[in-house]
Amino acid sequence: MTTVLCVPQWQGSASERAPLLASGARRTAELLRADTVVSVPIAGGSDEITDDITDGIRARGVLVENLKLTGDVLAEIDDFVITVGGDCGVDIAPIAAARQRYGDQLTVLWIDAHPDVYGPGDLPSGAFHGMVVRTLLGDGPALLTPAQTLAPAQVILAGVRAGGASEREYLRTTGFRVHGVDQLEKAFDGLSGPTYVHVDLDVLDPTEFGSVCYPEPDGVRSSRLVELLSQLDNVVGAAITEHAPVGDNPGEADIIRRLGAALHR
Repeated sequence: MTTVLCVPQWQGSASERAPLLASGARRTAELLRADTVVSVPIAGGSDEITDDITDGIRARGVLVENLKLTGDVLAEIDDFVITVGGDCGVDIAPIAAARQRYGDQLTVLWIDAHPDVYGPGDLPSGAFHGMVVRTLLGDGPALLTPAQTLAPAQVILAGVRAGGASEREYLRTTGFRVHGVDQLEKAFDGLSGPTYVHVDLDVLDPTEFGSVCYPEPDGVRSSRLVELLSQLDNVVGAAITEHAPVGDNPGEADIIRRLGAALHR
C-alpha cells in the first residue's frame, strides 16, 4: 500500500515564487499513483512572504508548527509513504520517522541541485529549505531538529551543482559523499539497506523541467534519473519537492508521473 502525504508548505523558501509551492504540492499529489492521499493542514495559510526572521530562520514559528502537524499525521500512517511538497523542509518529519525505525542502517539519498547544508544565520534570506540536510544532522535550528539525527555517513548528495562557500566548507569538514551531475551513477553504486530517497525537482535540467523556484543550468535529464531510481532496492520512503507550477505543463506532469512510478513500492 502506498500513501501520498501532501504537505503544501512554502514558507521554507524565500523565493518570490514560493507561494506557488503550495499548489505545486497539491498538483504533484494528484499526479502520483497511490492507494491513499493524505493532506497536512499546514499553518500559515497566507501567501504573503514574511520578513520575520528569528534565530536566522524566516517564518520559524510557522515551520515549527507545520513540522508538528506533519509528524502527527505521519504517525497515523502505516504504509509506504511518498511525501510531496512544498519546500524541502517538508521532509524533516518523514526522514526522522525513517531514522527512528531503521536506525544507523538508514541511508538518505538526497537528490538536489543544492546541498542544503547552510547553517542558521548563513543565509540573509533565512530560507530554511537551504538548511534541511544540516538540520537532519543535528547542526541546524534547535526547534526543527529531530530527536534522533543522522550521521554524515548516512547521507549521499546527488546531482549537486550549486552552493555557497560556507556550504562547500561544511561538506569538506564533515566528509559528505557528494556526486555532481556527471557522476550521478556513483551515488547509486553499491547502495543497499533501507534507503530514503529525496528528490528536489530542481535537480532536473531546467530546459526539461523549469517549474521550480531556483533552477540551475546543466541538470539531470529526467529519463536518466527515472532509470536509476527504478533500479533501487529496499526504498523505505521517498519525497518529491519544490514543484512551483504557473500553469498546466503536460511534459512536466509526465515527468512527475514517471518519477513517482520509479519510486513506487
